[in-house]
Amino acid sequence: MNKPFSDPVEAGNVRLALEAETVRDRPKAPVPLNDYTVVDLFCGAGGMSEGFRQAGFSILAGSDNDPDAMATFARNFPEAQSILGDIRIDGVRQQILSAARRATVLIGGPPCQAFSQVRNHSRMIDDPRNALYREFVTALKAALPPAFVMENVTGMDQMGARDQILTDLSICGEYDVRAQVVDAANFGVPQTRKRILFIGTRRGTGMTVPILSGSGATDSIVLARFTGDRRPRYQLVVQQNLFSMRLAEALEDSENLTAVTAAQAISDLSDLPVGNRQDEVDWSTLPEPRSAYQRLMRAQAADVTANLQVPRLNKDTELRLQGIPQGGNHRDLQEELLGRYLTGQRWGQTNGSGRLSRKHFYAYRRLHPALWAWTLNTKADSVYHYEVPRALSVREMARLQSFPDRFLFTTDPRRGPLEGRHDGGPAHSRYRQVGNAVPPLLAERVAQRLLIELTASRAQEGIRMKAG
Repeated sequence: MNKPFSDPVEAGNVRLALEAETVRDRPKAPVPLNDYTVVDLFCGAGGMSEGFRQAGFSILAGSDNDPDAMATFARNFPEAQSILGDIRIDGVRQQILSAARRATVLIGGPPCQAFSQVRNHSRMIDDPRNALYREFVTALKAALPPAFVMENVTGMDQMGARDQILTDLSICGEYDVRAQVVDAANFGVPQTRKRILFIGTRRGTGMTVPILSGSGATDSIVLARFTGDRRPRYQLVVQQNLFSMRLAEALEDSENLTAVTAAQAISDLSDLPVGNRQDEVDWSTLPEPRSAYQRLMRAQAADVTANLQVPRLNKDTELRLQGIPQGGNHRDLQEELLGRYLTGQRWGQTNGSGRLSRKHFYAYRRLHPALWAWTLNTKADSVYHYEVPRALSVREMARLQSFPDRFLFTTDPRRGPLEGRHDGGPAHSRYRQVGNAVPPLLAERVAQRLLIELTASRAQEGIRMKAG
């Protein structure tokens, strides 16, 4: 087994191991527009940090225990401290707290595994399965920055944990805190992805906790399945009111960024072949951008883009995808395509029935070009192209998450098992990093609203100082 980072100093210098990477013309990070700073706990690849950076914040540090995700963070945030390790280890915690005390905004998405305890009246923060959530609260209490953002899955809201979390994050009245469920597709991300945001501003600063207001597109437009004599088809259905119809017009307009379709996000990369092993491609060999969103994603990109490898496809999957319409899934497969092995090629584990099992059903889903993607998960076969029968490259998945093309996904160059590393190898890790991320465009909208409050607070403080 390869030796993991054994101390905080070594953990804090992840980026030194990445200098051997050969992607030409390193991506140019946006220049910070102000002196507001961010520390990102449980940062993963850095989706939240990227959104705040795009809004003009400086990223001081990011922390995670996954060495591959931290390699990506270090690669894309060379200006920031990369802290690799378990936050529950004292040396790692001290590094994080040192950075957090200098932050204007503390952000993060700690895993929260236990929700059922709410029903038996025990406190969520006391459950040992929520130790990482407790560490976020502890860091917040120790640093007391002017503002914070904690994001998570909506499951904690569905299990009735919201009130407990609001109480914990208020830090005994130090913060005003609000919780809000948002869908990324309502903020220009070409993917429906619901998250719950806990946003807090410190009392006495004059700041108001911002409330995000999205387009409302996901409540106005749905993809409906129609059946008949021919094979099923999918098409958009729009609520019959002026507001919804205008949103539908915006969605159809490739120059409008209010709502973005899958085709508007990735159509310039459609020609990538199945099984493509060329991970780096010069932009000059690819089609010109075909939408405002594609131009936005390509902005400040290097001459060479990366993460373009496409997984191979077995013959059975190819046959099934040819039998699924745009926007469709396993429900659209004809009876003859439901057999476990169609061409005699043996792959995966069999359930003994000779037919596909339920665990396969999530894999046979094709995008619809005229609508945003469904919520992506961490696997390459969670989504297939709307036009050609193939999986997506990491770059295409990143586009659907709203990562700009200058943002490169990589892995720790050390081979074999490492502390915090997930099984599956480098290719799987890159998909996993994308699938677990917060969409940067959503994070940017949060950051923009906080920026307004922070700027107003600073102005008022300046007026008071002059008056005093």
